[in-house]
Amino acid sequence: MLDVSGPLEVFGRTNRWLRDEKGFRANAYDLALIARRAGPLTTSSGLQLVATHSTRNAWKEFDTLLVAGGPGADAASSDVPLVTWLRGAASRVRRLGSVCTGALILAAAGLLDGKRATTHWASCSRLAERYPKIKVETDPIFVRDGRVYTSAGVTAGMDLALALVEQDFGREVAAGIARRLVLFLRRPGGQSQFSTQLAVQAADREPMRDLQTWIADHVGADLSIPVLADRVAMSPRHFARVFRREVGLPPAGFVERTRVEAARRRLEESADSVAQIADTCGFGTAESMRRAFLKAIAVAPSDYRSRFRSAL
Repeated sequence: MLDVSGPLEVFGRTNRWLRDEKGFRANAYDLALIARRAGPLTTSSGLQLVATHSTRNAWKEFDTLLVAGGPGADAASSDVPLVTWLRGAASRVRRLGSVCTGALILAAAGLLDGKRATTHWASCSRLAERYPKIKVETDPIFVRDGRVYTSAGVTAGMDLALALVEQDFGREVAAGIARRLVLFLRRPGGQSQFSTQLAVQAADREPMRDLQTWIADHVGADLSIPVLADRVAMSPRHFARVFRREVGLPPAGFVERTRVEAARRRLEESADSVAQIADTCGFGTAESMRRAFLKAIAVAPSDYRSRFRSAL
């Protein structure tokens, strides 16, 4: 349901914000939910949405067409009339996009051939294996290739919708909508859909779980094995064994990943120099941070910033 309702709420809230703040008299976006058949649609959560249009009586012209994902994406990809309709509709729109596994449906219609695309991290390998003509990017929140946009899983559809609003009405409006929706930040498309805390397993023992959180909150501190071991009242040798067993990474590997993630956010969101960020995030020197970035994501910090930094 959130694949649909998330972007719709962004666009609907934009209509209200522009009326309240800018004096618009008409809606900026006319919204419609289209399905193979008009009427109630049961979502994966059990709640229902109502499609106002079927593919047979949908509008002839669209500005933007987004395809939602979900457990039904595989079945939809094999629905020949639906895929045929999508292929024709896509030729008439200014922008085409997908949310989550909706990328599988776009791919089935041949609309992602030769393009960069992403989807929910758990389905990236499936997309790549089924459709080798697509350059699947597993990391970004969303990807734009020409007029085609694909987003990562579920809530990333809201990030994509905010990016479309910014494209249409500017940063001020998009930032205002993000504040109204109480979104912590508008994530740039290139920001990772993973966090270190999600990419590795949570420890079984409470002291280790608490330590993982503490590390993320204190990336600039001394995070050597003796210091971390002392925080959980273990000998350094025993701590290193237990941490690796429970987390799936050695302590130094987890610390480095966490620092890289913190530095990525600062590169995207702040105007601090690379040297300042290296110091704040515990790397010590810009060169140490550069080596960690090349090892983790194969991109130097300065290049990462130029590609993915949000406009300030």
